[in-house]
Amino acid sequence: MDSNVFLSGSWDLYFGPEGARSIGEAKEKFQHVPAAVPGDAYLDLLNTGLIEDPFLGRNYLNLRKFEFYQWWYEKEFTISRDLLDKKFELIFHGIDTIATVWLNDKLLGETQNMFVEHSFDVTGLLRENNTLIVKIDSPVRWAKDKNYDVINISWEGREEALWLRKAQHSFGWDIAPRIVSSGIWKDVELREIKNNEIEELYYATSKVEDSSAYLDIFFKFRTDLEYFEEFILRFAFVDRDNNEKVFEFPVEFITGHLTAVLDKPYLWWPKGYGDANLYKVKCELIYDGEVLDERIDTIGVRTVRLERTEIAEDGIFRFIINGVPVRVRGSNWVPLDAFHSRDKGRTIPVLELFDDLGCNIIRCWGGGVYESEEFFHFCDGHGILVWQDFMLACARYPQTEEFQKALEEEAKKVIKRIRNHPSLILWAGDNECDYAYNLENLLPSDNVLTRKVLPLVCKQLDPYRPYLPSSPYLSDMVVKSPGRFSPPEQHLWGARDYYKSRFYTENKAKFISEIGYHGCPNLESLKKFIPEEYLWPWDNDYWRAHAVDHWRTRRRNYNRNELMANQIKELFGIIPDNMEDFILASQITQAEAKKFFIEMARLSNDIWGIIWWNVIDCWPQISDAIVDYYFSKKLAYWYIKRVQEPFCVMITEPEGWWVKIVGVNDTPVKKEGNYKIYDADTREDLSWGGFSVSPYGKKIFDRIGVSRGEQRLFIIEWEIDSETFSNHYLLGNPPFNLAQYKEWLKALDLKRS
Repeated sequence: MDSNVFLSGSWDLYFGPEGARSIGEAKEKFQHVPAAVPGDAYLDLLNTGLIEDPFLGRNYLNLRKFEFYQWWYEKEFTISRDLLDKKFELIFHGIDTIATVWLNDKLLGETQNMFVEHSFDVTGLLRENNTLIVKIDSPVRWAKDKNYDVINISWEGREEALWLRKAQHSFGWDIAPRIVSSGIWKDVELREIKNNEIEELYYATSKVEDSSAYLDIFFKFRTDLEYFEEFILRFAFVDRDNNEKVFEFPVEFITGHLTAVLDKPYLWWPKGYGDANLYKVKCELIYDGEVLDERIDTIGVRTVRLERTEIAEDGIFRFIINGVPVRVRGSNWVPLDAFHSRDKGRTIPVLELFDDLGCNIIRCWGGGVYESEEFFHFCDGHGILVWQDFMLACARYPQTEEFQKALEEEAKKVIKRIRNHPSLILWAGDNECDYAYNLENLLPSDNVLTRKVLPLVCKQLDPYRPYLPSSPYLSDMVVKSPGRFSPPEQHLWGARDYYKSRFYTENKAKFISEIGYHGCPNLESLKKFIPEEYLWPWDNDYWRAHAVDHWRTRRRNYNRNELMANQIKELFGIIPDNMEDFILASQITQAEAKKFFIEMARLSNDIWGIIWWNVIDCWPQISDAIVDYYFSKKLAYWYIKRVQEPFCVMITEPEGWWVKIVGVNDTPVKKEGNYKIYDADTREDLSWGGFSVSPYGKKIFDRIGVSRGEQRLFIIEWEIDSETFSNHYLLGNPPFNLAQYKEWLKALDLKRS
């Protein structure tokens, strides 16, 4: 019988700007509001009318004072008398961030990490009537007492974030407002500690050969029995057809390594390359014929390898799944919400967007949080690969033994939690921290966190998965030879100029893990977060508040809205003087740019992946996202959905007087069908015929004569097994006429919803 007790729900919250030494003092000095757990203190203030919605207008700028507050949470609860003789641990699945915990006036301990669960043994401390107290201190005040060395620097002045194991975006980013949150953001539970329990199981596919898969199984169990001779671990593997394969292993100690061989296994494949086959595995811990504990896991049988060089020149960067090189296309995963207690309600709807867009990879960016089991189960079941950054971003972090130890413990917990998921294919040490070193002529290889601490933990706990020190990773060869060598995996942001500029088209990247272009939300969404009197013109404080100004002064060398306006001017030669055309022009520019980037990668023989930035916003803003916070889709959504079909027909940039029609097949089966290219204005058929493209192949169907001085839109259609697909190609050099493009939009027949 499950004796676990969940302590989520209604709590009491006492808060104020001055430090209280006890809950009694907090009740005397501070304000009180009802609180929700999981939740966030700011949301509790919002729900009781003490603050205005931080997402509206410039309201988030009023939250500064709360960064220095202290928050006292109190929960009274009862426990059935028949449970009091059992052993329990109190588990906080997520506390944000600097907290102290008491149970029935007994100090349990402290927490200093938002990203991982914290557990306390409370055996013997529980009563029928109990009081649980959690004090959360100001993270900013806590950070001020830390030592900061010369090496420590955070882009855009977020130095207080460096020591805090807290979502880095909460201190302000170009994708998120500065909202330095506090609260109990995940569930709280009392979990029974069993005398005999399976504590750890790690499944890893070591090799697949001759129609057999070799699974290495690492286990650890806990027992109160004195001898180990009679223990058996029984594993029942159930495949997609409900066939069961049982293995029994006598074990002589509480930890060890086993090997199970599956004949004719159903392999797990990424989307487009086969089925995402999963096995349900039931493990039973048996002693003298009695089942003492059991655990059920869902796993995939697959191998993964990262083939890479340190430099792009004559180099490579690609993933090998089950021995097959995989071309990937997908997007970066950024925070789901500026308040992470609301992530759960958004996880599946956002993942469904990724799936609908045809993404077969997600990169979990290092400025957010580690995602839930729900996230990884979805990716497992839908064949979506996951690139996982550790939560370090755009900074040079402390190198002290204290910080190393904190990061090591975090990595151990995270790796153990998610390592059984087949969708997870890469650990990356950080996001752009190598850049933070290199920009000031320091060697990234001196970063002990990503060169020693994290790779060692990964090697100890998950040696079957590749590790990348940083994204992008800058080797000493690259750093010491600037201009001569470049890394094979790159973030292509650059000057943010015309999307077909030399910066984009002549780069040497073999894998693009960030690239983006700005687009304005739809008018209906803008009206939800910008007051009507400030909707137009666009260059005002309210627009800036939802673009780049996340503090009292500007810290960037660019304004996102000005950048977006300049990108519009690059394509259309003008910046529209009315809001409707401005919004549309921005979305067209974004859509054409991102479509072009994806096509550029897919048409290349050398670029093995593109992970563009990004699908959805974590708050209402003007951004690179193609879906706004309210789930309203921009034009780019539909362009990308078309161009990310596993089989896609595209048109190359002009070479001489011609453009080529190319079929790209990123699937394991031959694709046959018919295609047609016609002019959007004249409806003239320009090329047509049948095609047959081999698995994982590319084929030139035909070429069309063009003049570089022309401005035309070509409609591309193809049919496979009675299903019709579409794409288009924009020919010519800017500036284009916006009125003309509006007519072309009608011809594209996007059927947007």
